[in-house]
Amino acid sequence: MWCVAELDEEYIAKMEDVLALYEKPYLAQEPVICLDEKPVPLHAEVRPARPARPGHLAKRDNEYQRCGTANIFAVVEPKAGRHFTRATPDRSASQFARVIRDLVTAYPSVRTIHLVMDNLNTHCRKSVTDHLGRREGRALWRRLTVHYTPKHGSWLNQAEIELSLIARQCLGTRRLAELKHLRSETRAWNARANRRQTSIRWTFTRKAARVKFGYTRNLSKRSKT
Repeated sequence: MWCVAELDEEYIAKMEDVLALYEKPYLAQEPVICLDEKPVPLHAEVRPARPARPGHLAKRDNEYQRCGTANIFAVVEPKAGRHFTRATPDRSASQFARVIRDLVTAYPSVRTIHLVMDNLNTHCRKSVTDHLGRREGRALWRRLTVHYTPKHGSWLNQAEIELSLIARQCLGTRRLAELKHLRSETRAWNARANRRQTSIRWTFTRKAARVKFGYTRNLSKRSKT
């Protein structure tokens, strides 16, 4: 379900910038990376679950113990099928800075990294310089070409698809009680997805957006539906 806010000129400009980026052919020297995050509740079993066995369904008690929350940073290069998704204690600026450092380190010789993300207040250069130092932070941020999705336009971020894959293929309905277990599971899922080079095929284009939302690229002459 798409929840699109008022379609003003700023929204359209940012949307078309992201869609134009997705439409470009794959270029190894300018990888397109999408980043997003999501809180994950940690739950422990109160009574032992009964695993499935031949002729019997698995059984799990509906009672569980809350063990706080963790966070997952979904980081993916959709066209190449490279996955850097990781579990962290929270989505703080310091965790974001570490994710950026590891991401840039993974692409040591490219011209630039096109990074698509939303407008969360931690998604900025200040988060990186505050927690890694001005010199290192600025050097890392210079390696990025950042593309922000419009406000209420997170559906344009392919990292949301990555989060959906993690939820369905990795987490499922299991209960994980500790961050270390969540980290272990996400690392294992990353390894499988990278071996298979699981890519994301994005099909929504600027042309489709103009038809869907009823505007022309000449914003002064666009019409609303």
